Amino acid sequence: MIELRRIVTGFALATLALIVLLGVRPVRVETILAGYALALAAIVLAALTAAITAARETPPSHFEHELTREHIPPTRPAELVRVERELTLAASSGVHFHTRLRPLLWDIAQARGGALDDVTRELLRPDAPAPEDPAAPGVPLRRLRKVIDTLEAM
Repeated sequence: MIELRRIVTGFALATLALIVLLGVRPVRVETILAGYALALAAIVLAALTAAITAARETPPSHFEHELTREHIPPTRPAELVRVERELTLAASSGVHFHTRLRPLLWDIAQARGGALDDVTRELLRPDAPAPEDPAAPGVPLRRLRKVIDTLEAM
C-alpha cells in the first residue's frame, strides 16, 4: 500500500526544518508556519496520489471484470439465415426457386406425408418446367408463406 516510512520521513524532515527556521527566524513566524502547513499538505497529497495509483494497479474484481467485458450480441442460427436467404432469392428469381427452393419444399412435403392441395402440388411438383426467362421473378413471398404454412400444417 502506501509506504508509511516515506510519510513519516517527510513529516519528520518538515518538522525539523520548522524547528531550525523558528530558531534562526530568517522571516516572520507566520510565514514559517504557513510554509510548514504547505509542506505537510504536499506530503499528504503525495501520499493520497500514491494510494490512488496503487489501488488502480490491483487487478479488477470478478464483478468489475464482468462490467467491462465486451458482450457478444446473440446471433441468429446459421441455418435460419440460410433459409431466409433461400426464400428471398426464390422470391426474386424464378430460376432460383425452380432449382433450389422447389426441390427442398417438395422433399419436405414428401417427408410429411405428401397430402398437398392442388395449387401447392402444381407449384412444387418435381417435373415442373423450368422458367423460360432466366430473369423472370420468382414466387411472391406471400405465396411462399402459404406454401410453408401448408407444409407446417401437415
